Amino acid sequence: MTDTLARSPLDGSSPLPTIIQGGMGVAVSNWCLARAVASYGQLGVISGTGIDTVLVRRLQDGDPGGHLRRAIAHFPFTDVGKEALRRYFVPEGLPSSQPYARLPLPKVQGSALQRGITMLGNFCEVFLAKEGHEGPVGINLLTKIQLPNLASLYGAMLAGVDYVFMGAGIPREIPAVLDRFANHESASIKADVVGGRRDAPVTFDFDPAEFDGARLGPLHRPAFVPIVSSHSLASMLLKKARSPIAGFVVEAPVAGGHNAPPRGGGSLDERGQPVYGERDEVDLSVMRELGVPFWLAGGMGAPDKVREALSEGATGVQVGTAFAYCDESGLAPDFKRTVIDQALAGETDVLTDPRASPTGYPFKIVSLPGSNAEEEQYLQRQRVCDLGYLREVYETPSGTLGLRCASEPIDAYLAKGGELADTVGRKCLCNALMANIGLPQVQKGGDVERPLLTSGDDLEVIRRLLPAGRDSYTAREVVDYLLGAEG
Repeated sequence: MTDTLARSPLDGSSPLPTIIQGGMGVAVSNWCLARAVASYGQLGVISGTGIDTVLVRRLQDGDPGGHLRRAIAHFPFTDVGKEALRRYFVPEGLPSSQPYARLPLPKVQGSALQRGITMLGNFCEVFLAKEGHEGPVGINLLTKIQLPNLASLYGAMLAGVDYVFMGAGIPREIPAVLDRFANHESASIKADVVGGRRDAPVTFDFDPAEFDGARLGPLHRPAFVPIVSSHSLASMLLKKARSPIAGFVVEAPVAGGHNAPPRGGGSLDERGQPVYGERDEVDLSVMRELGVPFWLAGGMGAPDKVREALSEGATGVQVGTAFAYCDESGLAPDFKRTVIDQALAGETDVLTDPRASPTGYPFKIVSLPGSNAEEEQYLQRQRVCDLGYLREVYETPSGTLGLRCASEPIDAYLAKGGELADTVGRKCLCNALMANIGLPQVQKGGDVERPLLTSGDDLEVIRRLLPAGRDSYTAREVVDYLLGAEG
């Protein structure tokens, strides 16, 4: 494998890998995968979305291998770690038929427990991903999920995270937040409020002084890399950000997870998928003129695509789908096995669903038997909102603030001023994404939450990666495959 490292855009001293392993879903990009990729000299990325719930469910499963307890022992705010273990650690693990104890639903202004567990979850995931090697580790967060982001960033920085990736929105305030957290100063981001009529903006706030953070000394300020789907957004972020942006991931609509909606219209194809056109293509000449590194994402899981990206002036590529089904990913083994078998048989199918996500962003769904991708299974599910990550902040007629989700029980959503049309076709991604990684909730009546897999369009990459005579592959084999044809 050739050495394809560029220089850091920040200080010229640290290598910046050609391959960024994508931050996929809830803990599919887990610490095991990120550590493996980073140890091979490329950029491993953990997903910070929902990691507080992942933490407490892993603890209730008995913390196999003792990895979380090892990380918690290094967390600088010992009272937070002790409280997490007291509340949630079950040494023998819960029986599979017993529901997981839930974290309290997040509130607009948060709580000490909410902030502490969110901080701790992100710290543990980054700490374990960085353990035992010198390679770079990043964290991926969704701009759209605003409530936990400040605590997530601070927790990741306490563990020495090297890069922060954020998409699904316009993360203009984040570079300044990273500056402030590096010095343990308080930070705020403006909350997106539906129907807001207030003169003063609503903010989400986080102050490290609540945990006596300043006693630790300055933290490493990670490089910030927004994930964008247009050159105009990249240009705007560079102009408006008051602190450094290290580069951009430029994501095409064939990438997995949430996609940006098409520009200039809502036309659908014969399967009901959004139709993307010329207006959705990124002008790479503009990206080159910006003068900062950029990586191309979406359909880049092949060595010829890596070469093509480099020839266009990109620093490299971000790849998700190929890593999602490797041995080290957090996807539950049974689901991984089913999709690999589908790929070997040439029977994979991915649908870009414009309605599934309560965020309003199109969301890619893998056809998987028994999952909520099947309409019959989806309709059988009793609506419940007990995790609440994708709720939106709204203002009531009396001027108070509340939280609602278009995937919650319909009567509850309507009582909060929501529109019935917004509930049609909406799926509970929060619970499904936990099921994807083998941490499904057991709901009232014994119903077990079902998965809803997401992936990029190019699931056929699995067949290209599988060695002859084998039905699995490793993260190292993905890296070698992507870079092996260079030079």
